[in-house]
Amino acid sequence: MTRPAQSTDTRPSAEPAQLLAASERPRWTFLTNHGHVLLAVATGPDRRVSDIAAEAGITTRATMTILNDLENAGYLRRTHIGRRTHYTLDPRRHFRHHLTADHEVGELLAIFATPAP
Repeated sequence: MTRPAQSTDTRPSAEPAQLLAASERPRWTFLTNHGHVLLAVATGPDRRVSDIAAEAGITTRATMTILNDLENAGYLRRTHIGRRTHYTLDPRRHFRHHLTADHEVGELLAIFATPAP
């Protein structure tokens, strides 16, 4: 008897309303989830975490972890305004990987982030 192939997908379980079906998602992308969250925040600094997650195509929990990573590394600041959170990015922060460390994240934002209307 043949067994079905096991999935190699290591992403967290998806929240159906937010993520595309597995057959509709590419197996890989050039940007990481951290990059996608950064771009989602850049295009909507007042978005809710659930909206950022939907834009990035990941779970809300994964988005919260990434937002914490980005804040701890100095790429963004959170300001609470009432019950909402406003995100401010620091486009002058440099990339962390040695191959791109000479570049600022603002260069990435200039290419991909179109401000929200």
